Amino acid sequence: MTDRLRDKTIPVTTILAVLVAVWYIGAVAMNAPFQRDLDRRGDVTRTTLEFIGATLSQPKPTLPAPHQVAANFFENTFLRKITSNRSLVYHSWVTLSSTLVGFLFGTALGILIAVGIVHLKSLDRSLMPWIIASQTIPILAIAPMIIVVLAAVNVTGLIPKALISTYLSFFPVAVGMVKGLRSPEIMHLDLMRTYFASPSQVFWKLRAPASVPFLFASMKVAVAASLVGAIVGELPTGAVAGIGSKLLAGSYYSQTIDIWAALVAGSVVAALLVALVGVAGRIVERSMGARPA
Repeated sequence: MTDRLRDKTIPVTTILAVLVAVWYIGAVAMNAPFQRDLDRRGDVTRTTLEFIGATLSQPKPTLPAPHQVAANFFENTFLRKITSNRSLVYHSWVTLSSTLVGFLFGTALGILIAVGIVHLKSLDRSLMPWIIASQTIPILAIAPMIIVVLAAVNVTGLIPKALISTYLSFFPVAVGMVKGLRSPEIMHLDLMRTYFASPSQVFWKLRAPASVPFLFASMKVAVAASLVGAIVGELPTGAVAGIGSKLLAGSYYSQTIDIWAALVAGSVVAALLVALVGVAGRIVERSMGARPA
């Protein structure tokens, strides 16, 4: 167990350290021109180390340093009241609510589409190409249209954002479930026919259990896509709450540190959601008799 944990920890820690080092280098390089101009106007002379320190401590840097983002994230997560408009927990919860609704709708829709495609050849030939084509349209182009159309019929708030999340999350579930429902071998299907099993029995006793690993793998992708959809859905509405609203406010007032802290908050929420789906998948698989990995 210790060796397995070490084998997973060392590569992740190494990559993280490299990314942080590259981030610091990029922050110095991108903030340096503004700092040189600022020093020239103020007739300030600095040593190299002092100059590097100044580029990493600007109040509105072009690229915030990791420690600036970390300090902002800690302050707005742990040192603010949850009900405060500056609390990242509050904004994350607003985005999370529409994410979960959209994810549930998308998962249900994806499963229904997959079942129809597997059992009806006409749907497989007619519907599947349209499903694939639907994902080629940029979500940034669709989101404003959905918001405007629903606002015209007085549907605002959570539902439009949830529908955008549904649009992004149903596709991986549908594709994964189609693959899972078709995963049983021909020999097993022939065996079910030998036992004169009905189509419903074949589905519930063979196809559905075989599709479970595929379902939860696709749900991990879907829940992350659902979060992206919820954030994108907040942008064209001029939302006053949510991670998207934090990104908008940061861009309006050039608060780049706030923007990056909001992005980190979104990443943390996505990681937690993916982890929860993974835990649920392991619980379901073990309840079905799967051996623990």
